[in-house]
Amino acid sequence: MSDTVALAFPGASGMPYGIRLLECLLAAGVRVQLLYSQVAQIVARQEMDLALPARAKEAEAFFAERYRTAPRQLRAFGREEWFAPVASGSNAPDAMVVCPCSMGTLAAIAQGLSDNLIERAADVVLKESRRLILVPRETPFSVIHLENMLRLARAGAVVLPANPGFYHHPQRVEDVVDFVVARVLDQLRVPHTLMPRWGAESSD
Repeated sequence: MSDTVALAFPGASGMPYGIRLLECLLAAGVRVQLLYSQVAQIVARQEMDLALPARAKEAEAFFAERYRTAPRQLRAFGREEWFAPVASGSNAPDAMVVCPCSMGTLAAIAQGLSDNLIERAADVVLKESRRLILVPRETPFSVIHLENMLRLARAGAVVLPANPGFYHHPQRVEDVVDFVVARVLDQLRVPHTLMPRWGAESSD
């Protein structure tokens, strides 16, 4: 199980995935280092009517109250906060998830640009051989998108598109969101009960 996870919201559509993942990680007792952009604030308001605080300390207080976190379980960092732990391999998280991941962020990570803290943190996680999980939310994929994903997969990243299944007969949008979040948690080896395991009922 990953004890410390960096979670990034760069600003792609699909913020319900990211917010639900944050909730589940905190509920599981995982320490979370949260990074998000101004664009993510806009998308969260548009898709969820959720006002994400602009300042890191305000974001920590907001989510601590919302999810009743343990002291210091959640830390938030600004886009240009270069002294954040995630900016250095000497204090890298156990894993990092970019969810949802924009194609611009995916391309920047694939090229090792590190122009902001999200990109730098992903670069650190890759170079330190930690688990990097990217959850792209785009369709259709262009050849450029696919080549960037292949480059990242070859570098050791997990590319986990937000492609929900329907064999669990979802009744609500939240059920569809939970399907994708469950797959991310599985990659992090974080226990969850979001949905039954395939074949679990027939084996009882």
